[in-house]
Amino acid sequence: MSDEKTSDVNEYQYGSPDLIVPDIPMPTPPKPREEIQDKIEGAFRFAFIGAGQGGSRIAEIFHKLGYRKVAVINTAQQDLNTIKVDNKLCIGDGGAGKDPDVARKKYEERKEDVLDFIRDNLGEGIDRYFVCVGAGGGTGAGTLMPLVETASNLQKLQKASTEKVGVILALPKISEGTKVNANAYRVLEEAYAAVEKGLVSPLVVVDNEKINKLYPGLGVAQFWQTANMSIAGLFHLFNNTATKDSSYSAFDTNDYKQVLDSGMIVFGATQIAKWDGPSDISQAVRDNLKSNVLSGGVDLSTGTSAGVIMIGGNEVLANVPQEHLDRAFEQFTRMLADGGIVHRGIYSGNKDNLTAYTMIGGLGRPSEKLEELRRIGNIK
Repeated sequence: MSDEKTSDVNEYQYGSPDLIVPDIPMPTPPKPREEIQDKIEGAFRFAFIGAGQGGSRIAEIFHKLGYRKVAVINTAQQDLNTIKVDNKLCIGDGGAGKDPDVARKKYEERKEDVLDFIRDNLGEGIDRYFVCVGAGGGTGAGTLMPLVETASNLQKLQKASTEKVGVILALPKISEGTKVNANAYRVLEEAYAAVEKGLVSPLVVVDNEKINKLYPGLGVAQFWQTANMSIAGLFHLFNNTATKDSSYSAFDTNDYKQVLDSGMIVFGATQIAKWDGPSDISQAVRDNLKSNVLSGGVDLSTGTSAGVIMIGGNEVLANVPQEHLDRAFEQFTRMLADGGIVHRGIYSGNKDNLTAYTMIGGLGRPSEKLEELRRIGNIK
């Protein structure tokens, strides 16, 4: 068939074109963005959003550990300049001056920009967002709940494995003053109310006053590095361990998720000095755990679930009787509320000691800590 006949057939079948389109140069389409890959192995793919100077420092520590879905925002560019992460957004000029209302207003003016910034830079495939803030500052205190709402919307859009948003909340030291502690009181109240509504879980509380007592005498730079690494390191240990096989007893992904979904949680660690007697380990747990969790003013007996990972050197585990470890796990169960569940794991490690790492969840309202913050913050 000739070209002329073919054209006739096409016009008969489809009709004449509506337009003769000129050959307009078109811009080259952008290359598909490569999915961001963490440099660590974890049971879940977490994203961390740091707000304010304190929250940005916490997020930065997770980046140093190998998490790559990390972004920070602030109302002051100078506070962002020293944060060593790739994704930064300034939503103000000059900071919030410890005034949460100023930061909240700035966020509302830029909330769509913030959503696009997070979505474009952190990518897809996220199981749960974590919003990290220092509760005493203006930017962190003012943007926490708006950021939680933004993260929740993104989790729904991206069909994440949960609708609950994680929060890592750093509480100030007493010495930081009335205004800072008053901010922290209101933020902790707000955050725990979000837990009760089922919007936030886990709420991870790290208390810098408690850490100041756990690690006395640290210099300024060392203190903040130690405080942030304490929480990030323990958090990562559980996320990583949940992917590992154990020759003894494994703490698995479902165990971890159950605690993450339980509400407010605190982390802690107890090094076991001796294990010869049948009650040595359980006594160490009983005597040391309450003083070694990373937040004061919480009642561990209100907890409904816990993850407990015992890590010992090969020689240690070759000599510790199983029944001694069982007694210790029973001790953890007795420390929780009636019906509480302890998810256990026993692993060999590269250090020649025995340490119990704990995350205790489902905690009740931190009334004692709130009262302390209210009193220091001079809230009537």
